[in-house]
This record gives sequence, C-alpha cells and structure tokens, in this order.
Amino acid sequence: MQKTIRTILTATCSLVLAPLAFADFTLVEKDGALQLLDGETLVTAFRTDYRVPYLYPLTAPSGTNIARHWPMEDDQKSEEKDHPHHRSLWLSHGNVNGYDFWAGFGEKKASIVLNSITEKEAGADSATFTADLTWTGDDKKLLQETRTHTFTRPDENNLRIDISSTMTALADKVVFGDTKEGSFAIRTDRTLRVKGKEAKATLTNSNGETDADAWGKRANGAAYSGPDEKGEAVVIAIIDNPTSFRHPTHWHARDYGLLAANPFGIHDFESNKDKTVGNHTLEKGETITLNYTVIIHNGSLESAKLDDVYKSLPTKP
Repeated sequence: MQKTIRTILTATCSLVLAPLAFADFTLVEKDGALQLLDGETLVTAFRTDYRVPYLYPLTAPSGTNIARHWPMEDDQKSEEKDHPHHRSLWLSHGNVNGYDFWAGFGEKKASIVLNSITEKEAGADSATFTADLTWTGDDKKLLQETRTHTFTRPDENNLRIDISSTMTALADKVVFGDTKEGSFAIRTDRTLRVKGKEAKATLTNSNGETDADAWGKRANGAAYSGPDEKGEAVVIAIIDNPTSFRHPTHWHARDYGLLAANPFGIHDFESNKDKTVGNHTLEKGETITLNYTVIIHNGSLESAKLDDVYKSLPTKP
C-alpha cells in the first residue's frame, strides 16, 4: 500500500443531534458496519449493505448530518427521491471495462466487495482504518483496492477526512472509461444544495466559479456552503490532493447536491469529440492512486480556509 494521504471521515445520525462534546474516537463493528464514534455519538459508519461501500451519516462538529438521508433513511419526507446510487460519501466509477460501478445500469453486475478491515486504530483526536476491497464485474475480479480512511479533528469547528485509494489491476487489462459518471463523491442534505425545495447553499470551486459554472471545470477543490438543517452555517468540501491522479481533477458538481471529483470524464467535461480521450488503462499489476481530503466545517466558506488546507497537503507520494 502506498502511504500518501490518509482519510478523515465525518458523519452523523439521520436524527438531529446535540453539538458534539468531543470525547475519544472509537471504532466499533456493529450491525454489519464499522462505526466511528465520538464518545456515544455516531460520526459515520463504513457500510457494505449496498453494491459499493459508502460512509453514512456525515456528522458536522455541530452534531447535524450534512449528507442526504435517502435512500439510507426515509425520515425526511421533503427530500427528493432521485439518484438512489448517490449514497452520502462513496467512491466508484461509471465505466470500468464496460461495467457501471456508479449507477449500476445495464445487465452487467458490478460491485465493490469488502474483503477485510485492516490497520484499525482510534484515539483522542484521530482514527484510521483501511479497507481491502475487490472490484468485480460479473464475478470477474478486475481491481484490488486498498482504501485508507483517516479522521482527524483539527479543532472544535472542523472534521477532516483524508481518503487514499490505491487500485491495482487484477485483470490483464483494466480500462477506466471516459464518462462523467464518477468518481469520488458526496451527496449533500436538503439545505446544502443550490436547487431544491429547501435549497439555501452556494457551490463554489477553488477557481471562484460558482453553481452551474463550476460543473466540469478543473479545480483544486469544490465546496457547498450554507445553512445546515438547524440553520447553522456549514461547509462541506472535497480537496483534490496534488499527489492524486490527473490533479487538478475535473468536477462533476451538480446544483442538486452532488459534489464529485472525476479525473476520467474529459470528453464530457471539455466537449471533446473523442469519447476515449479520458480513458486510462492499467495493465495487470499496475496501480493508480486517488487522494482526497474532505473538510466539514462549522462556519463560512471564508473561515474554512480551504486554500490553506490545500497548501498544506503533500506534493509527493
């Protein structure tokens, strides 16, 4: 496993919780998931009850869940029931050797299978675990993935999630196809959207482009900023690490609450007639590494200081 950047994941119950009174982090296996707890508060859980793993909920330092609830929960009747494959925080892609790991459309069966959890450790202000995963298409093994999650709490207003994914080709040839449908993504709660019944947020990338203008652009990062469901200011951001594949990545960032870093969908994002221009091929045994940092900040986009976070990231593996 390449030791690049680690992952910090933040989550919260679908219920509105009281502000966190920070205790020690603990990792507990329960109900088929690996839960990250802060004292007795559920921060997030690594879940494998779907065809791809995901983290849900995502609890802000204030104690509110900033991820969409549905389809994991159906406790918010005003929430739109679109894109059931958008599950809180996840990593997948819409075309790997012709298999759709993103939406699961078509007759081909695509899934990311958990083999084991390794290197599990938790303490006062940090926690980490590594998931050993296999990407399978019609029961054929395509990729072996080592995905390391590191959670840290820089201060009372921030939860940081560093996720490092190294994928190794198991098949003789593995092609990540050029499609906008991918790859490292978060789907936000009702208020943290630009469009929707309760939408009150702004989408901004690191170039300063906002809302619909941020879609498809290359940028160091992108964020939603606005009120959470209790009306408190919050920011949810993904930052593309300089060591990540094809940095700075393109962004499949939609105004309905989707924030996705996608280094493969070049023809879609740049309106290139060559539908293979973004393809990336791995021969058997070759690897690719994706590194992202998630920041959940209680406060404004300015007080989140995302540029400072980006500048602090490693520039070499």
